[in-house]
Amino acid sequence: MGKILSLIGALVVLSVGAAVAQPTPTIVMPDKITWVTGTGPLAGAQFAVLAGDPTKRGPYTIRLKLPANASVPPHFHGDTENVTVISGSLWVGLGDKADQSKMMQLPAGSFVSIPQGVHHYAMAKEDTIVQVHGMGPFTVTAVAP
Repeated sequence: MGKILSLIGALVVLSVGAAVAQPTPTIVMPDKITWVTGTGPLAGAQFAVLAGDPTKRGPYTIRLKLPANASVPPHFHGDTENVTVISGSLWVGLGDKADQSKMMQLPAGSFVSIPQGVHHYAMAKEDTIVQVHGMGPFTVTAVAP
């Protein structure tokens, strides 16, 4: 009898837990994305937050539209930066000084994961859209010239 009551108790706990509000999925349709104009080193670019809050602790996902000939100077992040190229091509390089001869082309569909603190730079030779995700807060620190 004791085992049956324990089993019933466990089922009640599980069913009560299932009745608690379930997380709601985030669904973002392309025509509903809210784009914001970039400033500073991202002047001319646009970005959109798709999920989370990149300024706070926790997961986030953002999209970045880079116009043709846009460049992102050498910088690093406080956490791993994960980038997927959605359209166009992103050119990336590692180091403290941007050097186009050392950049690698990442065509649409490519993915790169850049660990915390690794100095890198990027450019788009054509209109390019990338998706960036990671754990916030998202920080960008310029590498001193």
